[in-house]
Amino acid sequence: MTLADLNTADRAAFTAALGHLFEHSPWVAEETWPRRPFRDAAHLHAGLCGTMLAAAPERQLALIRAHPDLAGRLAQQKKLTAESNREQASAGLDQLTDAELAEFTRLNDAYKAKFGFPFIICARLNAKSAILAAMHARLPHDAVTEHAAALAEIGKIAQLRLQDLLKT
Repeated sequence: MTLADLNTADRAAFTAALGHLFEHSPWVAEETWPRRPFRDAAHLHAGLCGTMLAAAPERQLALIRAHPDLAGRLAQQKKLTAESNREQASAGLDQLTDAELAEFTRLNDAYKAKFGFPFIICARLNAKSAILAAMHARLPHDAVTEHAAALAEIGKIAQLRLQDLLKT
C-alpha cells in the first residue's frame, strides 16, 4: 500500500486499508477519508489523530475500551487482533512468569476499576518492566489525565501500524 493508493482510494477502500490502525474502530479512517490528499505519512497520521481527538468523548471512550488488557484474558486465550498480538509479544508480554502475570492482572483490574477503561500504552515502544512501572505511575492520576494519556498512546500505536502498512 502506498500513500498514492490511499489518496486515490474510494471511502470503502481507504477504510479497509486503514481501519485496523485504531483498534476495532474503523470509523477513524472512514471519517478521515474526506481530508485526502495527504502530503506524506505524517500528514495522514495527523489527520487520523485529528479525527480521533475531534470525536465526542463517548466515542473516544468506546475507542479506548476497544483495546485489550495488556497480558490479559484475551491474550491468554490467543484472541487478540494480529496487530495487538505482535505488539504485546514485542514487549515480552507473551512470556511472563506467573508472578508477572499476577501483577499485570492486579494492575489491570485496579486501573479498570478506577477509570472504567483499560490501561493503554504503546507496547512496541516499551519493555514489560517499563510497562509495569508506567502502570504503577499512572494509577494515581485522575480520569481526565488518563483519558488524554490513553488517546496519546493510541496515536503512537496507530503511527507504528501506519508505518508498517506503508512499508509493504
